[in-house]
Amino acid sequence: MKILILGGDGYLGWPTAMDLSARGHEVTVADNYLRRKMCLEENVAPLYPVPPLPERVKLWQKLSGYTIRHEVGDLREWEFISSVMASSQPECIVHYAEQPSAPYSMLNRRAAMLTLQNNLTVTANVIFAVREFCPQTHIVKLGTMGEYGTPNIDIEEGWLEIEHKGRRDRFLYPRAAGSLYHTTKIQDTDLIWFYVRTWKLRVTDLMQGPVYGVFTPENRQEHRLLPFLNYDELFGTVLNRFVVQAAAGYPLTVYGEGGQTRGYLNLLDTLQCVRLAIDTPPSAGELRVMNQFTQTFSVRELAEQVANAASALDLKVEIRSVPNPRMESESHYYHPAHAAFDALGLRPHLLTDEVLMEMLVLARNHQDDIDASRFMGKNARW
Repeated sequence: MKILILGGDGYLGWPTAMDLSARGHEVTVADNYLRRKMCLEENVAPLYPVPPLPERVKLWQKLSGYTIRHEVGDLREWEFISSVMASSQPECIVHYAEQPSAPYSMLNRRAAMLTLQNNLTVTANVIFAVREFCPQTHIVKLGTMGEYGTPNIDIEEGWLEIEHKGRRDRFLYPRAAGSLYHTTKIQDTDLIWFYVRTWKLRVTDLMQGPVYGVFTPENRQEHRLLPFLNYDELFGTVLNRFVVQAAAGYPLTVYGEGGQTRGYLNLLDTLQCVRLAIDTPPSAGELRVMNQFTQTFSVRELAEQVANAASALDLKVEIRSVPNPRMESESHYYHPAHAAFDALGLRPHLLTDEVLMEMLVLARNHQDDIDASRFMGKNARW
């Protein structure tokens, strides 16, 4: 299949590109290095250097024999996205090309405007480009479980059946964003749903939880192919951050009481879910919403699991409660459904001590590169 990955240089985009390439798909990636630029501007470099995209593509071809075509440019620019679409003629588009950080989106006005302009403009351009160049193409769009918030009822997979005054109908599940980033994701869903109805597009919207890990079969023997591992509080997902803190001998920074509960998944399961979504496209005129996570944990539970795994490596770990910079409920009901991927045959990679210890060993091997000043201090209060 011809597959176009937007945001193909990113934490999820690059592993996805290798995974699909290794399975025989004809893969093109497009990126403008936005994540790299933001990390430079905020002085929050990842744990280890990540080669530029052209070098990664060249190394992957040398080691695997598979070719990944890459295009560098800004998907907000119509001339660039239309050129990429016309030349690649994708049968499926995997859309990761958004500013990915809730804390970054809340830093200041400049960060907020970048988040709004990038995320919504790119999504709109994808929709218009599909309509113009390949209207039968399946769009696999990365959403977030954060769109739902933490309602006091069960979270369904995207849709909710409502009975009101004796009548029934089906609506998108109510959204309640906890940041501007999550608000743009809600607006993505609304944009997509409008054009699915209007132009009969085929779209899968993946409501993904926070991802952890860096290892895949394609990079395990060649660490230059690893994705970014950020450990700062802007771009580092919570479990990745805890692992690096533990390796550095820094207290695990639990926000407030640590009762905030979310659905998490291993990077390997992000790849698995994307493959399953690609292999089972929706019908024309269908917006399919799938909740993408495998386990739920509170922040404190994650910290305790990291501390337990670290003890097996003779690492002494302290768990420390710090003031919560976010406006969020720290104790709440959280029961989201995730049956759609189970029905498609998802085989989850669960969070175990062995998984954590492998990550801890990697972080410890880069111990001298850890800058503890990046753990705290960037996160805006909201």
